[in-house]
Amino acid sequence: MVVSARAPALLLCRAAAGRPTSVPVGGTQVEQLDAVEAMLAEHAQIERDLADPAVHADAARARRLGRRYAELGRVVQAYRQWRAAADDAQAAAELAAEDASFATEVPALQAAADEAAERLHRVLVPRDPDDGRDVILEIKAGEGGEESALFAGDLLRMYTRYAERQGWSVQVLDATESDLGGVKDAQVAVKARAAGPPEDGVWAHLKYEGGVHRVQRVPVTESQGRIHTSAAGVMVFPEADDDGDVDIDQNDLRIDVYRSSGPGGQSVNTTDSAVRITHVPTGIVVSMQNEKSQLQNREQAMRVLRARLLAARQEEAAAAASEARRSQVRTVDRSERIRTYNFPENRIADHRTGYKAYNLDQVLDGDLGPVIASAVEADDAARLAAAGGGVA
Repeated sequence: MVVSARAPALLLCRAAAGRPTSVPVGGTQVEQLDAVEAMLAEHAQIERDLADPAVHADAARARRLGRRYAELGRVVQAYRQWRAAADDAQAAAELAAEDASFATEVPALQAAADEAAERLHRVLVPRDPDDGRDVILEIKAGEGGEESALFAGDLLRMYTRYAERQGWSVQVLDATESDLGGVKDAQVAVKARAAGPPEDGVWAHLKYEGGVHRVQRVPVTESQGRIHTSAAGVMVFPEADDDGDVDIDQNDLRIDVYRSSGPGGQSVNTTDSAVRITHVPTGIVVSMQNEKSQLQNREQAMRVLRARLLAARQEEAAAAASEARRSQVRTVDRSERIRTYNFPENRIADHRTGYKAYNLDQVLDGDLGPVIASAVEADDAARLAAAGGGVA
């Protein structure tokens, strides 16, 4: 808005104007203010709770409150921006009825109010409440033998470098290397270094990576230069909090210990430090041998088990709900081929979103942002359409 001599009068009229009763979006009146008012009250209450030192004595509760506070913060900011823009437009319209010179400001102010209303509507569309969580990422070599293991190693480096670009930390929980230096399977924890908005969380970005990743290239083991196709599987789980998210009955666990081994089955440990934990009710099995300490391997295995159980519980809830709360892009079927990495053409293609680019070398070096952005945009569009609003 251009500030003029009439601005003080305009601000006074805005202050005196009544509260709008609905949020206009795309020419329709969407009755959402009751929900917004409840969110504003919840945001204010959580702010008071987080200021109480006693709350932080319970680390799990403090983390949950922090994630919810950041999620509600987007709504609070969008609401305040819309409220100010709507009041400006309303006040200008009222003044224009008495003074024609105000009429020239009305169209621009109304356009700003409409744009702010659209932003508010977008943030009110239900999002994945786990967006702010850290993740457990698992990469497994698939069909293709040694070439698949080499590609799995490429994927692990790609995610590690992407995480570094995002300012996240990566901890390798367990990894089994192949004879040629590839990765048969690996489990890593990716964590944000500081709390931030949910949409900037690790899960918000990496949840789209689950599925089959296909590679087309000439393997190092191929002497005649023929292009082969192989694949590696990626699974991504939101990491469960240590307390509160998943309750595990110790009686439901079968824990086996054994000696860890390296490439080719060669014994690399003379003590039974490797740990295999089976969650009997679900049949989920987690094995760890990366650490020399049996206790450390057990702790890491429990960390992965909690993440898998949390993901399984959420998938069951999503399947039972009328509206799945999981991503519209990320599929439940982890056997889905989601992406192709074509080395001869230096091309990467995402089969869900239609994204295609010829900078595969850069993507494998960690420049994964545009690829993930295409999935985020497709997911947001699907959520907005499901909510019955948005821009055509």
